[in-house]
Amino acid sequence: MPAQILEPGQIEAAANIPPFLHLPGPDLFRIRAARLRQLAEGHPLAGYLLLVAALCDAQQQVLDNPPPLPGPAPEALARSREHGMPPIAYEALVRADGWLAVLDALLECFPVPSNAAVADALQQLGEADTAQRKTWGVGLLSGQFDLLPPAIAPFVGAALQVAFSHWMLALPDGAIVENEAKVLCPACGSPPVSGMIRHRGKHNGLRYLACSLCSCEWHYVRLKCSHCQESKHLAHLSLERDGVKGEQAAIRAETCPSCQGYLKQCYLEFDAEAEAQADDLASLDLDVRLSEEGYLRRAPNLLLAPGSE
Repeated sequence: MPAQILEPGQIEAAANIPPFLHLPGPDLFRIRAARLRQLAEGHPLAGYLLLVAALCDAQQQVLDNPPPLPGPAPEALARSREHGMPPIAYEALVRADGWLAVLDALLECFPVPSNAAVADALQQLGEADTAQRKTWGVGLLSGQFDLLPPAIAPFVGAALQVAFSHWMLALPDGAIVENEAKVLCPACGSPPVSGMIRHRGKHNGLRYLACSLCSCEWHYVRLKCSHCQESKHLAHLSLERDGVKGEQAAIRAETCPSCQGYLKQCYLEFDAEAEAQADDLASLDLDVRLSEEGYLRRAPNLLLAPGSE
């Protein structure tokens, strides 16, 4: 096939197109665990953050040595790309049996907890049959949190994250394509957990939405609601920490008066070590403040069931 020759105007236009994806590396859970331990120092929720860090360690072990996890067939990937659909759409895969092997592997890797409530949750997971586990997985990913006990949500979520991150990292080049809405993950169709305002190289100044499930990051314009796509009257709310003013806060919530929703944003310019899932968990006091202001959390964190006590 002959090479396409671009005219000057086309070259300039191509040069101005932001990179669509910013994908994590295969050590994503190791990085997340390290960040959680860093954030746990002196934190009121240190015990929980350290528990999740240990869970991330187990996630990394399983991701490094996964059980058999057959991914989508080549013809299914081709159809997804042709129609602009997520290649590892969670609605179908969570109802299949593949990810359940990851849950078993994760339970084997996770250290025996001294906390009785955690031990009870793990026992409940270990004794559950296939149908019950899939019901819990479907409930968690569909936002029906009343379908599963809050104590087991982080472990079900952790297993699903490993499975879908494994499938996402194994996708061939070109399998992930932009979708029209751009508010859901182009790889698996899940909502974002937070936004990442990047500050280096070709991604400098760009916002990427971080998937709550597979950790894929995709470009989404700034100053536009990631839920209803409204761009009018958006505001940013942050909490003063250690005397840092709001405009220099590393974590800020973009609030939308149209849908009364919000999404946290991590500004890497002010904290280059910020990590979407970890920093979201460590800033739950901001969620409390936003709830008091009448805003609704639209972004799930699968390691903490929203709305649970």
